[in-house]
Amino acid sequence: MEQNIDYSDLKGRYNFLKKAKKELDLTRGRPSSQQLDLSNNLESIMADNFIQDGIDTRNYGLLEGLPSARELAGHILNSDPSNIFVNGTSSLTLMGHYLQSLFFQGSGQVPWKDLKKISFLCPVPGYDRHFLMLEKLGIKMIPVPLLGKGPDLNLIEHLLEADESIKGILCVPKHSNPTGEIYSKECIEGLANIKKVDFKVIFDNAYAVHDFEASAELPNIEKIFIENDNHDSLVMLGSTSKISLAGSGLAFLSLSPSNMNHFVNYFSRFSLGSDKVNQARHARIFNSKKALDLHMKKLAKLLKPKFDLVQEKLNSLPEGIATWTKPTGGYFVSFNSLNGNASKIYNLCSEAGLKLTPLGATFPYGKDLENKNIRLAPTQIELEDLSEAMDLFCLCVLLAEQED
Repeated sequence: MEQNIDYSDLKGRYNFLKKAKKELDLTRGRPSSQQLDLSNNLESIMADNFIQDGIDTRNYGLLEGLPSARELAGHILNSDPSNIFVNGTSSLTLMGHYLQSLFFQGSGQVPWKDLKKISFLCPVPGYDRHFLMLEKLGIKMIPVPLLGKGPDLNLIEHLLEADESIKGILCVPKHSNPTGEIYSKECIEGLANIKKVDFKVIFDNAYAVHDFEASAELPNIEKIFIENDNHDSLVMLGSTSKISLAGSGLAFLSLSPSNMNHFVNYFSRFSLGSDKVNQARHARIFNSKKALDLHMKKLAKLLKPKFDLVQEKLNSLPEGIATWTKPTGGYFVSFNSLNGNASKIYNLCSEAGLKLTPLGATFPYGKDLENKNIRLAPTQIELEDLSEAMDLFCLCVLLAEQED
């Protein structure tokens, strides 16, 4: 640490902020109210006309979703609409249904409940709710490091050779949560080349269209898997939760024709149809790829200043004490303390009123063995409060380093 930083001054500033008892929150990647306001027209778009695609959307039926809603989901996931299943509001919930279908029914192979052990590969750092879901289902999680353009393929190959219980990998391929990285074509092709029987490559493409500045293009995942004659291994999910209204968007799933038949057979036992009224609302607002792109550009204008501010504040830290990601989209910045001070930073922030994502959340079982990673989520907080939050965070980083 640089010698010209006065520790007593840092401590004085920290105590001042601590006494102010401000409540600041960088815990979760929620949209701001300003983002949600951009979709207020969803409330009036139906205008007493409930016919969409020639269908009365108020009635039962059409479990797989409206054709126009499946087309919208196809734009987002870069998938053939005929391979899309639209149902519910949360892709996380839809993922849970799909995984349960593999346990209780399978997808042409033995139901997973009849197997002695199920394991999944988990790129890290990753999405905490993925890990919580896998843990709740009793699936063993095996961490695999992310290398900047996707997970370590060499390690994956080694693990697959050594462990027959591995049945899948769960990834966020674009603006990955929390690292922000975008999987390369070579990485996607490597995953598509895994020809293990009943192995699932699950892509939760939650940030597929969420660029806030120029970003690398995500390869056409579906095309790559089809060209590798491995479509049955591919599962893709997404939603409009961070496009329209977080609590009442659309969730969708992309599957091969064979997997779709198996899943619909399972899911039809629990549902008589989808919420086609909500699907029609979204299909009318986002009635073309151009309309979707225009909306996402409006969202980007709201998000970019917040991420620019985070980078500005982090750039004020002395060299050699931390690294962090510089995403071009998505909802997070991943911060790493080079000296294993994450717990010190977290505790100092907590005592001063700054809430952060719980330590270890970005790793399976909540265990960050190097005690270094902190996920920052600047999307919901107001810009002025974000500036205060980042000033406090950087102050705590400096104090933790001094106390090391």
